[in-house]
Amino acid sequence: MTHDPAEDSPLQLVAANGQPVGGDTLASPVATDLVWLELLRDGLAFDLRGLQPRDAVAFPSVEHRFDLPDMPGPARFEAMQLLPGHHLAGGERTLPVAKALMALARDLVHHFEELEAVVWPPSGSAIGRRFFESVSTAWLDGGAFPALGLTAFRETVDGALQSVGLEFWIDQELRIEPPLSSDKVAATRLGVRLINQMVIVGGIEQSERIIAPDGSRLLLSVSRNGKFIRVSRE
Repeated sequence: MTHDPAEDSPLQLVAANGQPVGGDTLASPVATDLVWLELLRDGLAFDLRGLQPRDAVAFPSVEHRFDLPDMPGPARFEAMQLLPGHHLAGGERTLPVAKALMALARDLVHHFEELEAVVWPPSGSAIGRRFFESVSTAWLDGGAFPALGLTAFRETVDGALQSVGLEFWIDQELRIEPPLSSDKVAATRLGVRLINQMVIVGGIEQSERIIAPDGSRLLLSVSRNGKFIRVSRE
């Protein structure tokens, strides 16, 4: 932690501009708007917003859930926002910054039982605390990218299985075409494997051929606009 506005007492706050916020000014809307908390991880600074005395941040849009019995919403949950500091502007999608952000979120989940879920806005995913702690730790320790959470999958109108949120990482989405997508469980497993590989290599620019886990030959082709990696049987 590099900056704690509360320091020794909630009546001795420090504003973002370095000016003290004392007892009378604490109730001022201007003063509470200046209060902030900066956390340090791997030499990188991140801001945590939504702490008292300010209101919680707006609840994010959620479309997918992992290891949660119900879809979370503002009726039962309050949201805080953890995001890269201003000095990291433009580098939010680089792996060092993203991994430091995930590590910090993992540590917060580990230390505060009140945190029930982590929401990853690029994929619209809400991830239960235990699942998030498990998959993020595995990734940070050199394991597979947590495709179920930091990305998600949806079925398109033509029956394809398409990733959601992979674009944040590689500027492309993965699309498993019919009839390869007819078995949604198998297609999801294949998608998870391919997403892990795509995050490592940074996407593809031309067609490639691979061998699927079942031994069949698959073709990875890039859509005309370059935004989709299409997966089909050769």
